[in-house]
Amino acid sequence: MKKALVCGGGGFIGHHMIRRLKEEGYWVRGVDLKYPEFSSVEADDFIIGDLRDPYVCKYAVDQKFDEVYQFAADMGGAGYVFTGENDANIMHNSALINLNMIEACYRRNAKRIFYSSSACIYPKFNQEDPNNPNCAEDSAYPAFPDSEYGWEKLFSERLYFAFHRNYGMEVRIARYHNIFGPEGSWNDGREKAPAALCRKVALAIKRGEDHIEIWGDGAQTRSFLYIDECIEGTLRLMRSNWTGPVNIGSEEMVTINQLAEMIMEIAGVKLSIKHVPGPTGVRGRNSDNRLIKEKLNWQPMIRLSSGLQTTYYWVRDQVYKYY
Repeated sequence: MKKALVCGGGGFIGHHMIRRLKEEGYWVRGVDLKYPEFSSVEADDFIIGDLRDPYVCKYAVDQKFDEVYQFAADMGGAGYVFTGENDANIMHNSALINLNMIEACYRRNAKRIFYSSSACIYPKFNQEDPNNPNCAEDSAYPAFPDSEYGWEKLFSERLYFAFHRNYGMEVRIARYHNIFGPEGSWNDGREKAPAALCRKVALAIKRGEDHIEIWGDGAQTRSFLYIDECIEGTLRLMRSNWTGPVNIGSEEMVTINQLAEMIMEIAGVKLSIKHVPGPTGVRGRNSDNRLIKEKLNWQPMIRLSSGLQTTYYWVRDQVYKYY
């Protein structure tokens, strides 16, 4: 039986990865500061521990795992990443986790480790045109990420590749583009745009309000990838002979205003949009999937509208439960 370790196993992507690995017959250990918030633990073993502590990492990596998935990070949506108020914590916490985990995996001779990087590593100057952002993998340098979160992700990419070059470690790196779906943050200040807008629409309906608020002018563009596609792309990369880095995201780019309209249509309601000041990040960002199609012969197929439908109904249920 193959064994896998999922770091950040109590979080959104990590919990979904544990579920998939268990379906495939793996023995799985999860490790995180917390248990999954919205469903029971599905791992065979789950450690509550702080991966900023090297002793916790050593304890978690107490054997030679076939696959290690490193999702653990101090992260969130625009309201957490782009205000500047959390920069020190983001850089300090995530860098410590990655420094500790790659060392622990090297000491235990882990067969292969996956690192979840982010589209936030791409230069700000390539994402100023909302209609034509450049997020090709080879555009990362010269580097100029738009946030400290992006800078830490880029540093950690280089860290993992350095261990690959110097010590022969098998690493795989993907740059995620706005992953969304059920069982993710939706009201704790770390939620991303799809969950936040699903909450706002559901709350407006529940309270009988006629509008929702959107930060900025809503003309900023993004693409959003449904969680099932994220897991599938990650596993395909992990089990390939290619290190990456590679984008794992959708090429279905929309404005935030359009995203809100799609959610309203799913909810069967028409609300006005009030644009208010708030952090917005770069003007445009969209996954460029040419490389993943070339290297892995794969690309996401689930339409944004389909993923949003599942996500909206899940968030609506949370709204009616907690408000």
